[in-house]
Amino acid sequence: QVQLMESGGGLVQAGGSLRVSCVVSGSIASIGAMGWYRQAPGKQRELVATIISDGTTNYADSVKGRFTISRGHAKNTVYLQMNSLKPEDTAVYYCNAQIGISYWGKGTLVTVSS
Repeated sequence: QVQLMESGGGLVQAGGSLRVSCVVSGSIASIGAMGWYRQAPGKQRELVATIISDGTTNYADSVKGRFTISRGHAKNTVYLQMNSLKPEDTAVYYCNAQIGISYWGKGTLVTVSS
């Protein structure tokens, strides 16, 4: 059974930094694309950043230049380094992995205070 576990969320002041991590465990042959999505209160879930197996990345316009997505050496871990955080970045951040089908973590809350 495939499981995704996020960690690293928390409370940070505007302008600060935070890194969230996601580890994929279970019976995994190979992982395709991995990514981070977020859902703010009262809003739909939106894409933040994705990374595919060759390292190609894609970012939402709202986070370009501030956030960096990367994968660990073992390829079953994905990180999101978030710098220059803004109050509007407050959301639950979800990890996603494409392993034949789409798998999701339960999310980690990031709160940015003004």
